[in-house]
Amino acid sequence: MPLVRIELQEGRPASAVRAIADAVHDAIVSEYRIPRRDRFQIVTERPAGTIIAEDAGLGFERSDGVVVIQIFTQRGRATEAKRSLFAEIARRLGEVGVAGEDVFIGYIENGPEDWSFGFGRSQYLTGELAVPGAAVA
Repeated sequence: MPLVRIELQEGRPASAVRAIADAVHDAIVSEYRIPRRDRFQIVTERPAGTIIAEDAGLGFERSDGVVVIQIFTQRGRATEAKRSLFAEIARRLGEVGVAGEDVFIGYIENGPEDWSFGFGRSQYLTGELAVPGAAVA
């Protein structure tokens, strides 16, 4: 159950913003084999100049089209699975017009005790939801 925050600069048509959100979700569904309706995204458009994302010394330039993605999810996925997800997100965003150098991803892991899906309950701990990757008895 990833929670995904997508930040981008204002100015894209609504259909392009939706295409970016769909591309990110489709990559997660494909790589992590989550249910299609397991979708929690927050898309925020920011005024020009409010996203500052340089190259960390890697020697490339970003455009004003930078897309910052934060993925909050359960811990436990292998490093290779994460690397594959990053590549698939970049590939799918490329298909909707986002250049590879404009894709910035932060990945944050936590545990089942860190989630509530409503009503102030921790559904992973109460058993209302199965913990992703947990063995079924």
